[in-house]
Amino acid sequence: MAIRRTAATFVAIKHVGVVGMGLMGHGVAQLSAENGFKVTAVDIDKAQLEKGLKMITDSITKAAEKDVQKGKSSAADAKAKVDKIRSMITSANSTDALKDCDIIVEAIVENLDIKKKFFADLGKLAKPDCIFGSNTSSFPITQLGEASGRGGKLIGLHFFNPVQVMQLVEVIRTPLTSQDTFDSTFKYCEAIKKSPVCCGDTPGFIVNRLLVPYLGQALLMLERGVATFPDIDTGMMAGAAMPMGPFMLADYVGLDTCLSILQGWNKRFPSEPAYQIPKTLELMVKSGNLGRKTGTGFWVWENDKPKAPAKLPM
Repeated sequence: MAIRRTAATFVAIKHVGVVGMGLMGHGVAQLSAENGFKVTAVDIDKAQLEKGLKMITDSITKAAEKDVQKGKSSAADAKAKVDKIRSMITSANSTDALKDCDIIVEAIVENLDIKKKFFADLGKLAKPDCIFGSNTSSFPITQLGEASGRGGKLIGLHFFNPVQVMQLVEVIRTPLTSQDTFDSTFKYCEAIKKSPVCCGDTPGFIVNRLLVPYLGQALLMLERGVATFPDIDTGMMAGAAMPMGPFMLADYVGLDTCLSILQGWNKRFPSEPAYQIPKTLELMVKSGNLGRKTGTGFWVWENDKPKAPAKLPM
């Protein structure tokens, strides 16, 4: 299957729909609006929708204030810029608002059955030439395409957290995805100033397929008593030039997220050693110590930075 981008007729993307206004969705909506796209932001949870919109406003306001402080912009111009970006975004609690979108990016809960139903419903709602993009980090894009009834129009669009900062987007093409869908999506990613890479529909795509088993192997090393987790982290930072060791990184990603990905892969490929689930990971999640998001995981976190090794609940 060819996954490289080639010359093709692009679908003109002007109106972007984003469904799910959590950490990932609000970032996609913000970047799209900042780069001139009309955006419809949807979340069935009214409170989450308002929270996502507030995060967008806070983020663009903070950036504008920094420009004023650095002398790059006047206060009036900065305010005008913020107002213009926000004016590009409309919001709704129903997917009915997505009927006129050129591309719809799904960033809802990471549950395969829920995603399948979402795309099945979307396939009956969106206009015929609308592109469907899923931000799933672990589920098969092909299955979502089949569920939508529009496999040629569905593609994986895996952004990384925080979306506003991380440059990478994995663009995942399935055997069903049409060339114009792939090329148009790739061009959209470039238009929002990301660095897209091409990937086939494989578990974890590029980054997580390499990263999550690496984190799992570090946990298994700890369980075997080979080394302490601070020494493993130091070893990988000082010896492999990693900016974070595996335990710091697992904390940063979220231990519950790491466990969820491994559980999904293990269920689908039970004989694959790379997808073995470390008991330590299960215990950490059960204890509620999920890493950065809860303030404690393998490390104690303050202001999004690891400060000291944590006392483990084991």
